[in-house]
Amino acid sequence: MGKFELFIFDCDGVLVDSEPISAAAHKAAYAEHGVELRDEVMARCVGMKQKDIIALIAKETGFELPDHSIPNIWREVQRLMHETLQPTKGIIDFLGGDPHHRCVASSSALERIVLSLHITGVDAHFKAGRMFNSAMVKHGKPAPDLFLHAAAQCSAQPSACAVFEDSVYGVQGAVAAGMTAYGYVGGSHCGPHQAAKLKQAGASEVFSSWAEAKAHLQGR
Repeated sequence: MGKFELFIFDCDGVLVDSEPISAAAHKAAYAEHGVELRDEVMARCVGMKQKDIIALIAKETGFELPDHSIPNIWREVQRLMHETLQPTKGIIDFLGGDPHHRCVASSSALERIVLSLHITGVDAHFKAGRMFNSAMVKHGKPAPDLFLHAAAQCSAQPSACAVFEDSVYGVQGAVAAGMTAYGYVGGSHCGPHQAAKLKQAGASEVFSSWAEAKAHLQGR
């Protein structure tokens, strides 16, 4: 589609509608210690890796989750994924065609990326070895490292890459990498002001549906 050599997709909230699952799992883990996480705190965690989420919550609440409780988050995420996880609406149609020119770049653990895409069937639309995460680079989003790593592994120039992101951190990272950033706000976790936030962060365009994104790219 258009001038791009490579499409880079965030996973959670972009390919799969999993951000509400992540929020619920974190809330459950903290509730075991009598700590109630507000929705606005969890909203600020979107696009961050687990370690940074724990640190942000500690800063906001004054409570640091004990190390032995952290695995409970992943166990709850897995349970909820198997019960309720769905691909974002319209993504399967959007991904139709040649899978050679797309990859995944996510802050999530690789195990989570693989599981979520397998449960939803989205993995069938990506080549093996085209899933990258923040553990593979020194700095996660909003640094450009992950996007530059993904482009290099896929033999694409950054200027010829388009990134689809639902978070401010992701958009900032894509812009810092010299790529075209597109915002996606079709996930169930996105509030009414998310589109404006993504535009302010540097998104070239913001789409509320994959049909809208497809029409834009075909019209380039």
